[in-house]
Amino acid sequence: MSSLSRELVFLILQFLDEEKFKDSVHRLEQESGFFFNVRYFEEMVTNGEWDEVEKYLSGFTKVDDNRYSMKIFFEIRKQKYLEALDKKDRAKAVEILMKDLKVFSAFNEDLFKEITQLLTLENFRDNEQLSKYGDTKSARGIMLGELKKLIEANPLFRDKLNFPTLKNSRLRTLINQSLNWQHQLCKNPKPNPDIKTLFVDHSCGQSQPNGARAPSPVNNPLMGAVPKPAGFPPLGAHGPFQPAPAALPTSLAGWMANPPTVSHPSASAGPLGFNPPNNSGITAMLKRPRTPPTNNPAVDYQTADSEHVLKRTRAFGISDEQVNHMPVNILPVGYSGQSGQSHHGQSSYSSDDLPKTVMMTLNQGSVVKSMDFHPVQQILLLGWLSFTLNYFLLIVYYVINVCLFSLIAVGTNTGDIMIWELGSREKLAHKNFKVWDLSVFSTPLQAALTSDYTALINRVTWSPDGTLFGVAYSKHIVQIYSYHGGDDVRNHLEIDAHVGSVNDLAFSYPNKQLCIVTCGDDRLIKVWNAVTGFKQYTFEGHEAPVYSVCPHFKETVQFIFSTATDGKIKAWLYDNMGSRVDYDAPGHSSTTMAYTADGTRLFSCGTNKEGESYIMEWNESEGAVKRTYNGLGKRSVGVVQFDNTKNRFLAAGDEFLVKFWDMDNVNLLTTVDAEGGLPASACIRFNKEGILLAVSTNDNGIKILANPDGIRLLRTMENRSAVKSSAMTTFGAANPSAGPSIMDRATTMPSMIAMNGDNRSLVDVKRRVGDESMEKSRIWKLTEITEPSQCRSLRLPDTTSTTRISRLIYTNSGLAILALATNAVHKLWKWQRNDRNSTGKATANVAPQLWQPTSGILMTNVVSDTNPEEAVPCFALSKNDSYVMSASGGKISLFNMMTYKTMTTFMPPPPAATFLAFHPQDNNIIAIGMDDSSIQIYNVRIDEVKTKLKGHTKRITGLAFSNVLNVLVSSGADSQLCVWSTEGWEKQTSKSLRIPTGRVAAPVVDTRVQFHNDQTQLLVVHETQVAIYEAPKLERLKQWVPPEINGLITHATFSCDSQSIYVSFEDGSVSILTASTLRLRCRVSATSYLSTNPNSRVYPLVIAAHPSEANQFALGLTDGGVVVLEPLESEGKWGTSPPIENGAGPSGLTAGATSTTDQSQR
Repeated sequence: MSSLSRELVFLILQFLDEEKFKDSVHRLEQESGFFFNVRYFEEMVTNGEWDEVEKYLSGFTKVDDNRYSMKIFFEIRKQKYLEALDKKDRAKAVEILMKDLKVFSAFNEDLFKEITQLLTLENFRDNEQLSKYGDTKSARGIMLGELKKLIEANPLFRDKLNFPTLKNSRLRTLINQSLNWQHQLCKNPKPNPDIKTLFVDHSCGQSQPNGARAPSPVNNPLMGAVPKPAGFPPLGAHGPFQPAPAALPTSLAGWMANPPTVSHPSASAGPLGFNPPNNSGITAMLKRPRTPPTNNPAVDYQTADSEHVLKRTRAFGISDEQVNHMPVNILPVGYSGQSGQSHHGQSSYSSDDLPKTVMMTLNQGSVVKSMDFHPVQQILLLGWLSFTLNYFLLIVYYVINVCLFSLIAVGTNTGDIMIWELGSREKLAHKNFKVWDLSVFSTPLQAALTSDYTALINRVTWSPDGTLFGVAYSKHIVQIYSYHGGDDVRNHLEIDAHVGSVNDLAFSYPNKQLCIVTCGDDRLIKVWNAVTGFKQYTFEGHEAPVYSVCPHFKETVQFIFSTATDGKIKAWLYDNMGSRVDYDAPGHSSTTMAYTADGTRLFSCGTNKEGESYIMEWNESEGAVKRTYNGLGKRSVGVVQFDNTKNRFLAAGDEFLVKFWDMDNVNLLTTVDAEGGLPASACIRFNKEGILLAVSTNDNGIKILANPDGIRLLRTMENRSAVKSSAMTTFGAANPSAGPSIMDRATTMPSMIAMNGDNRSLVDVKRRVGDESMEKSRIWKLTEITEPSQCRSLRLPDTTSTTRISRLIYTNSGLAILALATNAVHKLWKWQRNDRNSTGKATANVAPQLWQPTSGILMTNVVSDTNPEEAVPCFALSKNDSYVMSASGGKISLFNMMTYKTMTTFMPPPPAATFLAFHPQDNNIIAIGMDDSSIQIYNVRIDEVKTKLKGHTKRITGLAFSNVLNVLVSSGADSQLCVWSTEGWEKQTSKSLRIPTGRVAAPVVDTRVQFHNDQTQLLVVHETQVAIYEAPKLERLKQWVPPEINGLITHATFSCDSQSIYVSFEDGSVSILTASTLRLRCRVSATSYLSTNPNSRVYPLVIAAHPSEANQFALGLTDGGVVVLEPLESEGKWGTSPPIENGAGPSGLTAGATSTTDQSQR
């Protein structure tokens, strides 16, 4: 439907409302789907008119359109179901359950089962989640508030919640104007025309049915004063309402009509709130749209859906994938018209918010080809202390730990890569073009490099979490580096990606796995696993070199836009089924495409062979150009590069300037010459917050422009550097005999870190003086926590009699801790949301409640005839925290976590279960380790053992799945590791642990395994050691052997971000290691968290890490207690990592690294 026809519907709605045709108004609202009447919706919900509510909603969305729609319908049907239960109308409740609610079982079967269980309760308020349910009226009111938030967050309701601002009787006014125009065209206009009908045009002729009549004292209500001659323009051949054009074939967003994965802060609560899993089916098929029109930039197409990208920004160093678990509370925004006034809730921005002030120039030494700011912007949070020893240590800490205020990676035409830290203007790292292993590459590449060992960089870009960055070269190669802070840049992957030039590179997350998307001169797009480097997809179809790629996603649908040098734009799903889009970029230009940070708007910028450049916004749902921006030069030199920021501004380097546009206005907003020296088509890049802008210069440099916020931040960092220097000068001369002093370092600006033999100096950066390794060794000190005042600890309240805690786990939500004692009884502590704990997550600051259902029952495992204290307990928690599977030497029990009821029991001994693990892709499949050394793969749904795995000689003590490698790793009391394929369940390899020299292991000892977040490195825990292995070959990378004085290791686990390892000991202490190096950085003594008699031998048997707080862990003790520990809020973390030069900890990263102790760290 055309834009004018759509507006006509609104005029009809206004007319019907004014004429009091209420039913017709709401019927047209529903059938057109243009305006959602929230007030009418509220009335129906308040009155409980559920059938009418759903009928009205059906005009705007369907149950399976997206997660918001699904939750809207679910909440309505759930309320209807609860009202039937409240009226004791079981028959009606069953009808609603089977007719209305069963549809949701396909998306969340566990939730449907819980709802079904409400039928068994005398009063559904006995369910904890519904205990606060009041009367019907209040419940409807609460639900209505929830529904309104869901509707506001649902992209399908965008631009449909507000009725256009119209003057009264606007349709009557337009008809009146039309009649006036018609009257003006009459050959002999009469002073008082007789308007009898609107079905035919007016004429004053005598024979016309709609002609003139004698003057009448009563004016026709549809007529106004006749205008003067020449007061109206001549009428064209067509009226204002053109026939609706044929429907434009749906473009990519239309095919993928899935909304953003954005969690509304109030729309994602609790188990009874519907949260479908991420693997919900996609049924929409894709079609090919025609080439979009480009000659009508004023047409403002309306968007039916768009989406938000989950940008998982987090503290640097976190390697947890986290892509589908962190909500982003951003409400969708709609497109505005051509007024130039933003309607995106961002009207507070002005051109003054643009970075236009030159703050510094960085000398690169060669032409800049690509730049990218680090995606995680951090400002080092340093307290301003008095000049005391504490202040001195704080400044020393600043010197050693480079602030990540603003990092930028730069690639040049000579193949050089640099990483700059703008706060100190320091070049942290520099790498030249170098092939890591030429022998493994193709013959054409070897030949090309033999004749010319140079390559320019086409693209350098960071991964979304900033732990990796990728480099695309002009010769075949993609190199991926891992970044560990400061100057620590390590080789990660080297890929022979394309024949010829690799023109672009981007990161994406198909199937929740970090991947690399590349394109090249060979006309191909390829997708690579970012962990292993294995090729996963190849997309063919372009007929010219592929110029750029733009991966994106809509809820569960991942796709890639690609552009070629012949101007073709295509789109691909990750399914090897060919392109879904095939149309031409305006001017057949080489084009790059980019979404705004919130993912709601798509832009492109390109330049064709004639030098004509275009920058435009696309309407995804139409596959058409939404608007084309004015102001680019007519004959651009090179391809114009662009960027966007704040979901509001566009920028491009063109005609020796940086040009800016407001996204909602096609006219140029402003330009900046950056004090001159810019190339004709400068390379530009905003930082994440849009307060800084990097621009390449003619003299092989980069200018950093800033807005007022950026200026303040840069000056703050410069001031801190100055204070740091002053403090070092004050304290640095204390020991002049100890080699180069701290003062030497402080009185000169830090220089670049030379890499690969490059020792070139910089204009803006002075050379660093001194031997850093000696200084770091002298400065660093192991953090020892020995007093309660040095950390935060909380012993969880417990009034029940208990025995040793043998198993401990946080719930996946982080809101509770579940423990299993050796007497087969489970205990669950829940934290409440309140003023002291706004998130409701587990914390050492607030005591939780030991939770029990109103029935008073306990979750107690079935025990065997033997002493339960001698049994090997085990449990596993479902992903949604609703069920726990557990055993204590007897049958395996399945418990409902809300009611504590036993759902079922199975597998009576012998053999008895000793370890349980859910399959990562299928909660119905469980790996069960047995005390007879076997592993049973069991299907809960059909109550069947699929297969038995045999490879160990003693009981199974650990199981861990990798959903990247598709393997199961098992460990046993025989100190052996085995790797099993999860596809055929055959054994791939096995390896026995090497016991450190001088140690003797017990004949039967628990060996635990846990995968790193990268799903390839494996933590192996033995009473004598902690080691890191690489699966699936089980090559040992690192090993840490603690001193015997600590006693044996009782347990160990990764932190939630896999950056730390928490290790508990028989002496009650906890050691905290840096996972990447296995170096001890902090030791927590038992005296800091135990208040019992030190002579009573209490120590942790098990340790658990919080699922989202990287510095929180809990201990399960031999006296039955559970303690939560966190560092002091002023510290924020457990110590600092020792420098590499210290020589502490493991000395190598290769297989079979020698065992080392922490003796040197004492």
